[in-house]
Amino acid sequence: MAKITEGIRMVETGKKVPDIELLLTGDKTARLADYRGKWLVLYFYPKAGTPGCTQEGLDFKEAIYKFRRQSTAILGASRDSLKAQENFQAKQGFPFDLVADKEEHLCAAFDVIKRKNMYGKKVRGIERSTFLIDDNGILRQEWRGVKVKGHVAQVLETLKSLKKS
Repeated sequence: MAKITEGIRMVETGKKVPDIELLLTGDKTARLADYRGKWLVLYFYPKAGTPGCTQEGLDFKEAIYKFRRQSTAILGASRDSLKAQENFQAKQGFPFDLVADKEEHLCAAFDVIKRKNMYGKKVRGIERSTFLIDDNGILRQEWRGVKVKGHVAQVLETLKSLKKS
């Protein structure tokens, strides 16, 4: 399961991200530190299988080879169960792992849980957000309140720009 250590801080641009354990599709576990040596796109979405979340995942799927050419891994994360994430990944054929963060440790570290309006009611849920982490584990860019259309292209463009500098 996703574990967090006491006193873990929230992420901050320009700082190292906390080394959180992740529960991944394929019944695997990993740590954020396992991605050092390559760049990482970590994107958070509200709920597996919903239209916006599906489209965002499909956009990342379509661009996967462009990200791989940049030595960049992609992880999608939500509060869904591992079973829901497995089903979502299988149905859409995502060529990257999804994180089941049911206990919200990863969500808390990246501060993506917000109060939102849904059908006139206040609910607690994930604000669609994306984080670009460099090959040393440093958070280089974040996008919050993401609109799906055009977002993946923006992430890819920013990645290329940061890797040149």
